[in-house]
Amino acid sequence: MPVRDSEPAVSWRNVSKVYPDGHEALRDATLDVAPGEVLAILGTSGSGKTTLLKTVNRLIEPTAGEVIVRGKSTKDWEPIALRRSIGYVIQEVGLLPHLSVLENVGIVPRLLGIPRSKWERRGNELLALVGLEPGKHAARRPRELSGGQRQRVGVARALAADPDLILMDEPFGALDPITRRELQDEFRALQKRLGKTVIVVTHDIREAFRIADRLAMMDRGRLVQVGSATELRDNPASEFVRAFLSDAGAVEVEHETL
Repeated sequence: MPVRDSEPAVSWRNVSKVYPDGHEALRDATLDVAPGEVLAILGTSGSGKTTLLKTVNRLIEPTAGEVIVRGKSTKDWEPIALRRSIGYVIQEVGLLPHLSVLENVGIVPRLLGIPRSKWERRGNELLALVGLEPGKHAARRPRELSGGQRQRVGVARALAADPDLILMDEPFGALDPITRRELQDEFRALQKRLGKTVIVVTHDIREAFRIADRLAMMDRGRLVQVGSATELRDNPASEFVRAFLSDAGAVEVEHETL
């Protein structure tokens, strides 16, 4: 469960991002994420969801404001060290095709200098944890896996260095509905077991209702409402939020917990 009375795992403080062409991707975003919380960032295309996410691991640098990770400004983190301390899962997974499944899972531990015997053991444990039998899958190449299996490998890789914080950008978006729902359920059960802090970008309101503790709704670079699924559904802060939920059918969706 989220620990809301402790120091936030991640904080955005008046964060803005303006690109050289004048496009304002983020406007004065302020938000805390509690340790152990799953926060879903929602909004239409171009609303700033992924931009906000990527300021956490310094893939995008804010124009103004401050992002704080584990009590320390990202400006004071060495970028590579920061990224290696954070799990990162994307829709395309980004597995290296010339490496085996086990070698893909062990990329970060290898970079951190962990001995081969240890990262291989850890990798096999994680494959089993995400539902991939190591004896059948560890030696395979990514091209030999289904989309759902590749996404499971991506989740295992994000957990390999045992980070306390995981970022996910449309992690299940490319999967068929049945596989997507199955992985959503498995992910939520896994997160509850491990207690990781997770920030997930998704365009799928049903997915957000299913896996997140809180939702952060964005519109044109601004955070327009933050709250639980029930709070957003029952008390939308604006017509935009109401319309977004209604268009997605979320008014009929109950927040599901496992």
